[in-house]
Amino acid sequence: MADAVNGKVIVVGVTGSIAAYKAAELVSRLAQRGAQVHVVMSAHAPRFVAPLTFRTLSGHPVVEDMFAAPEQWEVAHVSLADRADLVVVAPATANVIAKLAGGVADDMLTSLVLATRAPVLVAPAMNSKMLAHPATQANLRRLAELNYRVIEPDTGMLACGYEGKGRLADPATILGRIEQELSPRRDLEGLRVMVTAGPTREWLDPVRYLSNPASGKMGYALAEAAAARGAEVVLVSGPTNLPAPPGVTLERVETTVQMCEAALAAAKGADLVLAAAAPVDWRPQEQAGQKIKKAPGPPTLRLVENPDLLASLGRETGRVVVGFAAETENLVKNARAKLAAKGADLVVANDLGAPGAGFGGDTNQVVLVGAQGEPEALPLMSKRELADRILDRTLGLLQQQRGKE
Repeated sequence: MADAVNGKVIVVGVTGSIAAYKAAELVSRLAQRGAQVHVVMSAHAPRFVAPLTFRTLSGHPVVEDMFAAPEQWEVAHVSLADRADLVVVAPATANVIAKLAGGVADDMLTSLVLATRAPVLVAPAMNSKMLAHPATQANLRRLAELNYRVIEPDTGMLACGYEGKGRLADPATILGRIEQELSPRRDLEGLRVMVTAGPTREWLDPVRYLSNPASGKMGYALAEAAAARGAEVVLVSGPTNLPAPPGVTLERVETTVQMCEAALAAAKGADLVLAAAAPVDWRPQEQAGQKIKKAPGPPTLRLVENPDLLASLGRETGRVVVGFAAETENLVKNARAKLAAKGADLVVANDLGAPGAGFGGDTNQVVLVGAQGEPEALPLMSKRELADRILDRTLGLLQQQRGKE
């Protein structure tokens, strides 16, 4: 298989941190594997590592000053931004993270990041207390919302003498993430995947309905990720404002009964079922044909239970079924109960009270709860990145299941 980084234009942004010396190893490894590495340094970065080091390792001039006279006439930050296949900021200080979160472009590095449309990886490195500060955490959540890929820092002894979380991730870890971004996976080719997404609506009368705030973003991200990895995907969606993901067959429904019928039909022959929708559990016993007029005293609303879609999907064997649980308390306990009751293979548990999680946003923070092993808590990330993490786990379950057959 071809090397994922060979021939790729990779911009490495280096900022003013003692961890800048680790960036030299990263640049060296990338260059040895045939990447065209261009290093962009912030104003304070040369205080830690000389630009000559990076020029020698990369074989290219190091960019520091946005207003330096260019060797050939081109706007440097725009030119590099256009040519880059990937940008990685390593180490990323609290200062540059704050700038990127706020869209500040006051030097060469931040201007380039705002101008590029290539994937951007951000690898924080700082004192553990700075990392834990609410402002830094809010900025990291904002980066995730903007679809930056944040590489979690390591825990250990820090340069300041403290021990805690904040060490720059190992260069091998960063290199692995770069490979992942540059090497589109086709590990779902030949598989059929059915995804449900969004809310459902149960009409009380022509102008009122029961529903919930689900946006469908998680389900659509799952469908997009599965299709990108080669799967044949059917997406059964409740009412949303989202466009159909590329390469996905989209079936739109409105009520829970409609979603159940469409999902059960689409799931026939499916290898993976991802039930990310939030169908309404109850519907009115009767739907009024005309608008219910306001009258003295509250109206009586009689409800009947809707079909349980996840339980219906989990009863059939020969495939992996993933459910989702949005909880406000006892996250893992409730997820385990749902796992057992519905016959699912995995439950993605979402704490609605966690910062950056919940309905409607572009990020999520979940715990993966399976029938075996300990729950896996994932950090805050974009829903698109989370989709790939869920698919990785799901594919592993499918391989285990088929290995037993």
